[in-house]
Amino acid sequence: MIKDEEKQTGTLTRRASMSDYLSEQVRAIKPSGIRRFFDLASGRKDIITLGVGEPDFVTPWHVREASVYALETGKTQYTSNAGTPELREEIGIYLNREFDVTYDPANEIIVTVGGSEAIDLALRALIEPGDEILVPEPCYISYSPITALSGGVPVGVETFAKDSFKLTAESLRAVITPRSKVLILCYPSNPTGGIMTYEDWLPIAKVVEENDLIVISDEIYAELTYGTKHVSFASMPGMRERTILVSGFSKAFAMTGWRIGYACGHPELISAMLKIHQYTVMCASNMAQVAALEALRNGMEEKDRMIESYNQRRRIIVKGFREIGLDCHEPQGAFYAFPSIAGLGLTSEEFATGLLTKHKVAAVPGDVFGLGGEGHLRCSYATHVNQITEAIERIGLYVRELKGN
Repeated sequence: MIKDEEKQTGTLTRRASMSDYLSEQVRAIKPSGIRRFFDLASGRKDIITLGVGEPDFVTPWHVREASVYALETGKTQYTSNAGTPELREEIGIYLNREFDVTYDPANEIIVTVGGSEAIDLALRALIEPGDEILVPEPCYISYSPITALSGGVPVGVETFAKDSFKLTAESLRAVITPRSKVLILCYPSNPTGGIMTYEDWLPIAKVVEENDLIVISDEIYAELTYGTKHVSFASMPGMRERTILVSGFSKAFAMTGWRIGYACGHPELISAMLKIHQYTVMCASNMAQVAALEALRNGMEEKDRMIESYNQRRRIIVKGFREIGLDCHEPQGAFYAFPSIAGLGLTSEEFATGLLTKHKVAAVPGDVFGLGGEGHLRCSYATHVNQITEAIERIGLYVRELKGN
């Protein structure tokens, strides 16, 4: 707004720099701690990267071929805003078969540009300024910034290694206030690899119902469990209507760059998300939707082989950390190990920086994931076994140096 004295003199006060034009919310957000370490390692062949949560597998050929054929035959137009009917129907079939949840493809499923867009849409559709959004931590780093950008207040709920990083009803109740509106869940967990069983979910569902919360359940790692099948929070008694289930194709189907995700939920919630989606991205890529459809119809064998490979790597990396003297919770899902570096005299940031500069291993300091992350290091084992074993050797050398051995 132009001040009165500026109107009278015909002059305007100039902003000191271009950053002064930016919104305060954007200026307050820190850059991604994950990307910072990835960018430092990018292009360096001498560095082993355990940082970014991305499969080292290439998308299966028949999935790529389906997309190429779609391109060659002219499928280059917009699709329905919500996604193609064929893909939404197949997502519904898949979720019912694998996770015992049922959604109407016509009005309860929306295809999005990755799971991240689905989370953003859900939060923007739900948040009024000042609403408190409950986020179990350590967690995926995007939840709190997206909440803040939507005008909400992120509230961390700490989880602990002694509990296998499971969310407990006691911890959840301790942070609930009259402003609490949404609970974000991410199990299997990034960064800890923790999972929740049916028995674990029962008391959480009770707290959700008692406090009239809506749940955004990020289940992008649902397929990646080892020995215990994933239980969708939406499948719990009474929770389907309260839950927006978010998932996608990036992790289990090695399709990170295709940017295809989806959200499922109550028709009124999905309709609200669709309105935002229409005005922002219009629709997900037509060719990528074709690829996702092929993955669901014919990609289960490749998915299972990739998961078995992750399981092998999981055992190797956990055993390796323990052998070099680092306590390491055994991850039961996703593809991350979260070893403790407490007691070595360095913060997580200092340890990760020293590891990168001195021994050429890129991992993510645990503090970027919120409460309970300090004193830990996130290491993705979605990389070749040879890389994992060499990384463990280098980390072990660094640990011995810090201990003076």
